[in-house]
Amino acid sequence: MAKSVPAGVYLNSAFQGAATQFRGLNFGEPGQWPTLPKVSAFLAVTVAMVVLGWFTLLQDANDELDAERAKEPSLKQTYRDKLAQAVNLGELRKQKLLVEEYVIQLEKQLPGKAEMDALLSDINQAGLGRGLQFELFRPGQVAVKDYYAELPIELKVTGRFHDIGAFAADVANLSRIVTLHDLSINASKSGGDVLAMDATARTYRYLDPEEVDAIRKAAAAKKSKPGAQK
Repeated sequence: MAKSVPAGVYLNSAFQGAATQFRGLNFGEPGQWPTLPKVSAFLAVTVAMVVLGWFTLLQDANDELDAERAKEPSLKQTYRDKLAQAVNLGELRKQKLLVEEYVIQLEKQLPGKAEMDALLSDINQAGLGRGLQFELFRPGQVAVKDYYAELPIELKVTGRFHDIGAFAADVANLSRIVTLHDLSINASKSGGDVLAMDATARTYRYLDPEEVDAIRKAAAAKKSKPGAQK
């Protein structure tokens, strides 16, 4: 009767056979390796690639998650602002109407291009009405801004102190906006209680739609020229 071989003997023989296939491998020619080393190498490379790809994707996902988390405070603040605006929408609309009315009132204080001559006449009449003598009344060069134009006027008037003060008050109370700058009051050469006031009056007018369009086209043309500063 044949004797049975212990299982440990078979396992030991199998391990030795497998270990024999891994001995003397030529890493320069993996195609000539035995089957077990080939399979083991393939599995190792596959696992390494899967692990590397997993960590790469996971890192990208973490970076994206961190970026989204960084946006959270600003998004919450934007939400609060929008919510406050929605709650106070009616009040905000009322404020908008009030601001628009205020702007219209200010625009009414600015003469148009055709009304400038009448305004200059009003300034002149304000001085004459107080008994002042105009030694100089010279409108300067118009300075065009974005939505309005500014006209400086060099003034030199002579008269009594109280009359000069009343003239300045009359100019301030004109229906159109007129401001006085660089005031200088000195004794007049004629002597007595007569004084001489030098000043620059500045008045403003709104630009006609055609003028605004011309300014915008000129600015756009200037930007489009080669070598224009950005």
